[in-house]
Amino acid sequence: MSRRSLCVRVQKMHGEGTLILASRLKLVGRQLEIKRIGDFICIPLARRPSELEFKELENQAAEAKVLTCVFREKSKRTTTLAELLDGKLASNLLASLPRSADIVGTIAIVEIPPELEAYKPAVGEAILKLNKNVRTVLAKAGAVSGTYRLREFSVIAGEENTVTVHKEYGCQYHVDLSKAYFSPRLSHEHHRVSSLVREGETVIDMFAGVGPFAIQIARRVKDVRVYAVDANPYAIEFLKKNVRLNRVENKVFPILGDAKMVVSERLHGAGDRVIMNLPETAKDFICVACDALKPAGGKVHFYGFVTASESLEKMQSGFADAVDHCGRKVARILGSRLVRATAPYEWQFVLDADVA
Repeated sequence: MSRRSLCVRVQKMHGEGTLILASRLKLVGRQLEIKRIGDFICIPLARRPSELEFKELENQAAEAKVLTCVFREKSKRTTTLAELLDGKLASNLLASLPRSADIVGTIAIVEIPPELEAYKPAVGEAILKLNKNVRTVLAKAGAVSGTYRLREFSVIAGEENTVTVHKEYGCQYHVDLSKAYFSPRLSHEHHRVSSLVREGETVIDMFAGVGPFAIQIARRVKDVRVYAVDANPYAIEFLKKNVRLNRVENKVFPILGDAKMVVSERLHGAGDRVIMNLPETAKDFICVACDALKPAGGKVHFYGFVTASESLEKMQSGFADAVDHCGRKVARILGSRLVRATAPYEWQFVLDADVA
């Protein structure tokens, strides 16, 4: 069976990120199959996006368009978490169930609200039933914090394990979620930045983690050198393992240490491109990024947080002022966009700049 429906059409390279965003906005028409037309992906919508929602979709994919298209209906309706727990939880508690889970390899990560604390095992078991490839369900037990950006978790179902192998855009990553930061919500961003790197570049990833930016770049670009820096020794050990796993030994060079010291001692003036994915404190490293660029300048990918009371234009202005203070100039802002929601009325953003 087929039927017409509103949809959002984006290029294939933006499909995954747009689907994640549309899902969070509760826009996706779940009864219909996603459609591919040439170089585009059409995601069926349950309703027309509001003006603000469409702006978020455009920030995710500038070419996004809302159209009408014919879609095939899914042959079997997907069972929901609420359906699995109906009768096990009071009806008022069903509304508090997590809307989604982050899947990292064979591990699902969820946020359980206080009112469901006593029902965590039941919620975890239901998530295992819904996701056949998941073997462990972790509940967040605190915020991301500390020098290594770690979060505490509790196992609420499945195997007692925080180690897994995550697959993303043809790359594989060993990761231990208790020892090294990793977010599957950044998968599109890893892919986007890697698609911008050109042959012959030297890239400095100042906060590399287990290597999602560095390894995707190395897998995609034939002639490239990526210096992957991180202060977390556990992250660097996993990064070295991932370099071998993805066969990019002669392209990615893991370096353990604080980015300020590493750039000062080893990488001053070496980079054509600098990645600054440490949104909590990246602003404190802007001068370090400027020092890492070649004298002729280069590209910077700067990540930070923005609230509803702020604007991306304000973030651009603040970044340009900071670069000026460091003795360089922003020749051009190449783009800025919201990457993902991190809290109510707060988002992670990325700013791409050409720094002279």
